[in-house]
Amino acid sequence: MKVLGIETSCDETSAAVYDGNVLSNIVYTQISHREYGGVVPEIASRDHLKKVEGVVSESLRSANIGIQEIDGIAATYGPGLIGAILVGLTFAKSLAWAISKPFLAVNHIEGHIFSAFIGKGRVSFPRLCLLASGGHTEIILIEELGRYKVLGETVDDAAGEALDKISKLIGLGYPGGPAIENAALTGDNKKFSFPRPDPGGLNFSFSGLKTAVLYVYQSLNSREKISYIKDVSASFQEAVVDTLMGKLAKASQKTGINKIAVCGGVSANKRLREKIQEKFEDAIFPLPEYATDNGAMIAAAGYFHLKKGESSPLSIRANPNLSLS
Repeated sequence: MKVLGIETSCDETSAAVYDGNVLSNIVYTQISHREYGGVVPEIASRDHLKKVEGVVSESLRSANIGIQEIDGIAATYGPGLIGAILVGLTFAKSLAWAISKPFLAVNHIEGHIFSAFIGKGRVSFPRLCLLASGGHTEIILIEELGRYKVLGETVDDAAGEALDKISKLIGLGYPGGPAIENAALTGDNKKFSFPRPDPGGLNFSFSGLKTAVLYVYQSLNSREKISYIKDVSASFQEAVVDTLMGKLAKASQKTGINKIAVCGGVSANKRLREKIQEKFEDAIFPLPEYATDNGAMIAAAGYFHLKKGESSPLSIRANPNLSLS
């Protein structure tokens, strides 16, 4: 059984073929947003329109199969940018109708969950999942694949969004996660004492942390803003990582579950991985190519549901505010 997965929820146009293994995974990342320091929704939608057909065709060529060999077509239907989602969703539904194959609407968050397990063989459950990306920061209880409970989520900004905004503030550019991490490698993570926000329970908040960094940065003179850029990066990164780790440890203590999965773009951060692996013996992370948005994770989730005999109506609509629960 082979499933074609299409992902266009933000600024990656991606398509992949999955049959229990990844046969192809083509990702086109839009670079036009860099000059704006963040994703511009209208530009993202238009770029998806230009690229989606070619990316899907390349995923089939790379997998060395024809479209009629596909058994199901999956696509993200939320959450994300409404215009961006509509491009991939409409393309996928039209293709499924044209070749008379089942269509599978995939929750983008569930796709990220599946990304952690691609290429990992048998994995045991229940397991706690930390999803940290540009649009989402959540702690999810995976009772088993297909059964989830959201234990905590961000009340304002996501971790990846905070990284992007601080990176822009201190002149490191977009995307912020890799830029902050690279600068932090030779910085002093104790130079600046930034807060570890706690809005209560297992929820996250990064807005106050961003404001604290802003005030510190504005207090520096022109020379210090340059000479301290690595220290600001390292101190800020440490605050983000500590905040994520603190809530994950609290969730583990509360549930008694010590098996961890981490997914989303921030899961690629080496400092975060290091601290999680120090705390938890059984911690699973996605392979680097599946950490950010990609078609393989959507295809894998679609494959799982198709194998269970499930499919989605072509009447299903894009939902930019879709939740996992």
